Amino acid sequence: MEKSDLASAYRRLKSPSLKTRKRAMKVIRDAKRTAANTKK
Repeated sequence: MEKSDLASAYRRLKSPSLKTRKRAMKVIRDAKRTAANTKK
């Protein structure tokens, strides 16, 4: 299974593979969403 942490996701955005980039975007979006929720 691949790593799903933020640093790995940002690195994957540079990938030429569309599937990989979409998966990375999902990881980042989820992380940002949870960060916004915990801030309140």
